[in-house]
Amino acid sequence: MKWTREDYIELMTFGNVERQMFVELFGPLIGLEEEWKGQGASQDQMNMIGFDFDYVPKINCGGDTFRRGGLKPTVLEETHEYIIHMDDLGRTMKLCKGKATIPLPLDYPVKDMDSWLKVKSMYQFSEDRINWDAVEAAKNAQKNGVLVRADIPGGFDEARELMGEEELCLSYYTQPELMYDIIDTISQTAYQVLDRVSDHVVIDNLSVHEDMAGKSGPLIGPNIITKFIKPYYRSVWDMLSSKGTKIFSQDSDGDMNSVIDSFLDCGVNVMYPAEPAAGMDIVKLRKKYGDRLAFKGGIDKHILRSSKDAILKELEYKMQPLMKGGGMVFGLDHRIPNGTPLENYIYYINTSREILGLPPLDGQRKGWERMAF
Repeated sequence: MKWTREDYIELMTFGNVERQMFVELFGPLIGLEEEWKGQGASQDQMNMIGFDFDYVPKINCGGDTFRRGGLKPTVLEETHEYIIHMDDLGRTMKLCKGKATIPLPLDYPVKDMDSWLKVKSMYQFSEDRINWDAVEAAKNAQKNGVLVRADIPGGFDEARELMGEEELCLSYYTQPELMYDIIDTISQTAYQVLDRVSDHVVIDNLSVHEDMAGKSGPLIGPNIITKFIKPYYRSVWDMLSSKGTKIFSQDSDGDMNSVIDSFLDCGVNVMYPAEPAAGMDIVKLRKKYGDRLAFKGGIDKHILRSSKDAILKELEYKMQPLMKGGGMVFGLDHRIPNGTPLENYIYYINTSREILGLPPLDGQRKGWERMAF
């Protein structure tokens, strides 16, 4: 079912909840579609539209806050197993065919202030970062119920793109001036772009991608977040929220429990995908944070490869009445894993819809859009 921006904002800000929202955040992992095809899946099922997922139509606000320019990407080597190319930052990137959709860096351009200054211009503000035709299109779409979004680079994630995790985590302590300059440059550009855009259209959802944690916890702690990332987040969020922005969502896998309070203090009010395998229990977190923090996801994707009894137990726990009072978009905690039987997935869909009080599938209602934003 297609939602309007108004209904989605109402849901995510713990307003009046007339209907629960049930989605697929990311879709299947590479290879699952072929597995399902062999199990008799229809084309609509393989394309995800056959399950009548909820979604809200969305549009970018028209402002670009990410790095621009740089080198022209060039393929360096390609085999039947992988592609190696040089990207805009000059990094050597490797993509394993049939296994991944995102290439991994084999090297990084920034090690110190001198090397940062060589790429800094890619992150600095210029007026042509704003496409005023796109801003006007967003303003018109918003009138028809479309959610207007703005993405900003992650305070951790973009620095990781420049330096790699190890060098980055060390540099907070060994090169603080460098880290301040990187994040301040990103912050100033994001602020200047979105300040201009938000004078013409209300940005409904500010979104940031961090992916800064694993099963053992986040790669940086509360002190680093407060010292380096909070000034950036708060600068952009305080300005936008004063102009009507209601949602500030953060995407990070892994165990974020120890830094949730820090990010709430930064202005974040929605987190996803809330991975149970990493210790993210949305029920316990709802009891702890109440209406201060909304979630998307939170249902254990791995349980789909188990028994139907296990699936039912997971759904009855995650979809209990406590979680139906707003601030919750129900869905898997990341991509549907390979090895998930189609029969189990259909059981998961039908059972979820029943527990949430949604109409059963009838084959006529179709729809799906990624809700990872």
